[in-house]
Amino acid sequence: MPTTIRQRFERALGGEPVERPVYAVYDWFVQHRAIDWERLFALGLGQINHANVVRHAHPGFELVETTSEQDGRVRRDVRLVTDAGELHEWYLGEWRQEYFIKRPEDYRIMLGALEGVQITPDDSAFLASEARLGDDGITVGQVQGLGNGRTPPMVVQIDWAGLERFSLDLASEEPALMELLECMTEIHLHEIRAAAQSSATQIKLWENLSIETLGPRLYRRHLVPLYEQIIPILDAAGKRLLVHYDGQLRSIAEDISALGIDGIDSFTEAPEGDMTVAEARAAWPEKFLWVHLNLGWYERGEGYLREQVRRVCEQAGPGRYCLMISEEVPPDWERTVPAALGELAAMS
Repeated sequence: MPTTIRQRFERALGGEPVERPVYAVYDWFVQHRAIDWERLFALGLGQINHANVVRHAHPGFELVETTSEQDGRVRRDVRLVTDAGELHEWYLGEWRQEYFIKRPEDYRIMLGALEGVQITPDDSAFLASEARLGDDGITVGQVQGLGNGRTPPMVVQIDWAGLERFSLDLASEEPALMELLECMTEIHLHEIRAAAQSSATQIKLWENLSIETLGPRLYRRHLVPLYEQIIPILDAAGKRLLVHYDGQLRSIAEDISALGIDGIDSFTEAPEGDMTVAEARAAWPEKFLWVHLNLGWYERGEGYLREQVRRVCEQAGPGRYCLMISEEVPPDWERTVPAALGELAAMS
């Protein structure tokens, strides 16, 4: 029986039966939430690290960042400066308040910023992460550049333009947006080819997809054809694609089934999502379910939480799944996370 978290993870990823499911936290929370992680790791919590496996050089723009204080919080302003113009976004704390793209002509400034991008494979961050983790977790590869490691439509929607601007311009097929997406697709496929040369076996796209914000028709038009180009590149290199789909998926469950996506990252039941783990397993029997336990479950008492942990494992099993802390640190973590770990230990 595998004893370390890494061994258990690798066995689950390989499709073998899961005797003791892994429960792991994203590295971002370990780095940005000041809680007693060492205690939780000692109790059996694992860690999922993320490392860029490509390197970007962007001669077409300069990023200028400044920080200040606003209403007692840190304000961060980011200017993207190109020869053709300048874009600006800003954040208050962790949250973006304004996007780079505010009008159609801004798409052309961004297009110019991407001109001449250079992409090369780079394993250094991945190998360093694996060395730090040892047997306590695994590292997933990603392709973060100017965008946050998503496919081009998701980069523009989530990172550059926001839902309203993107939705209006996509619906009208704004020429500047369509030209930008075409250019970004070529760059993204170049990133995927570089990632295929890395040591990472798992390559993640941070889609943050919830289908009510895009719709099945546009999903099938703009995302499915791109996945159908990405997956053969990774398959040929023995890599697996996982996608961060943390919202509602029922209306595209058959589309997901038909795609060669290996894993659904941060799969979440209602109310954030709209499928149960049992429904997901029935729809996608061969896909790895990276299950995020709903934050509301942690607030309903230890007994209820334990019931949900056991139910999720029974429905996801017998293999190809894990449990995650991937959306936020659970409330009352000092009591609830050990309770979940205790239930998993009792099941083994």
